[in-house]
Amino acid sequence: MPTLTPPESDAALARRLAAHAGELLLRVRSAHGHGDPAALKAAGDRASHDLLLAELASHRPDDAVLSEEDKDSRAVGHVDAGGRLTADRVWIIDPLDGTREFSEEGRSDWAVHVALWARGASTPHRLVAGAVGLPAQGRVLATDVPPTPPAPSADAAAPLRLAASRSRPPAFLADLAAEIGAELVPMGSAGAKIAAVVTGEVDAYVHAGGQYEWDSAAPVAVATAAGFHASRVDGSPLAYNQADPRLPDLLVCRQELAAPLLAALARQLSGAAAPGGSGVPSTGGVPSTGKDTR
Repeated sequence: MPTLTPPESDAALARRLAAHAGELLLRVRSAHGHGDPAALKAAGDRASHDLLLAELASHRPDDAVLSEEDKDSRAVGHVDAGGRLTADRVWIIDPLDGTREFSEEGRSDWAVHVALWARGASTPHRLVAGAVGLPAQGRVLATDVPPTPPAPSADAAAPLRLAASRSRPPAFLADLAAEIGAELVPMGSAGAKIAAVVTGEVDAYVHAGGQYEWDSAAPVAVATAAGFHASRVDGSPLAYNQADPRLPDLLVCRQELAAPLLAALARQLSGAAAPGGSGVPSTGGVPSTGKDTR
């Protein structure tokens, strides 16, 4: 008897779609060149969006979709919002995260995000599958095979490395870095920044300058599947598939850094930063909080 091929899992589908959309974006980038950045951005956004929607309609026709490029699904407070607010399963996608970097020749810090939210999931964020494609870096990070977190640096004196926006860093981030003795590492898209946390290129990503659900859903799904901490900057859970898709801030870091970073953030955001150090460990240190900050 012929061997039946098992159906593709949601996580495997997310990985495949992120990879295929990324391959398409590389072709679009090559075909258009960088002479007209605005046209290149628009062509990339549209091509990737159309591919992802067509694939999801073919392979998960009963699921809803929230996409940055779909004005109906992302309408704030819309009673229907493309059907996603009453759906049990919603794919949250960013067809091209980091359009500015995509349009700049030689830059690789842009991404494709594909995540699945499920109403019945047990985790606070309810993200059950996700993939971040980094096409110009030749890799996809996904929840079907979660990345293995790198070991902390053996150099106890090394400063923490915080991923920071190239163009829109939060106003308090420089003060936070100064308080905890960290260095800022400028990068492009949110997906590239969180991927850098997961792979150990940086230690944390802090953002409070305004984002949407599609900016973080897929990378948060990958990071938490790999055992990293992800929350709002006040420590509250990240929530997805909300009527208002704005999700303006987040912290992603190794588990042992979460409590001291959240404490330092609380001081910065309240305007009560303590001079002379925050108790946040250097890259190699581990705070003795005794708390599970997952």
